Amino acid sequence: MKSVVIAAAVAFIAAPLAAQTAPAPAAASAPAVAAPATTAIATGAAKFDLDTPIETIAANAAGKTVLDTDLQNITAHPMYESFKGMSLNQVAPLSQGALTDAALAKVKADLAAIK
Repeated sequence: MKSVVIAAAVAFIAAPLAAQTAPAPAAASAPAVAAPATTAIATGAAKFDLDTPIETIAANAAGKTVLDTDLQNITAHPMYESFKGMSLNQVAPLSQGALTDAALAKVKADLAAIK
């Protein structure tokens, strides 16, 4: 049942949506581990691909811009909380064609350009 709900929700990813604030990234349990990741995200040094969880990409300002530009405000999607832990490669088969190969190729290229 859950996969049917996710599939139906993801089918609407391509539809324009009202702007919404992205949720704050979860706090890491150990500060020593969190510091390098935070620094990488803040400086834009993180590398992302289609197997990176959507919420990880969205936590980076440049990554969020790529997602929202290339995928029509995906982070404002009403079901974002349901699929944000998944990668775009995981969501694509559930999207009923909303995430096309061309759209994924554009996202992949734009994510690779993030330094």
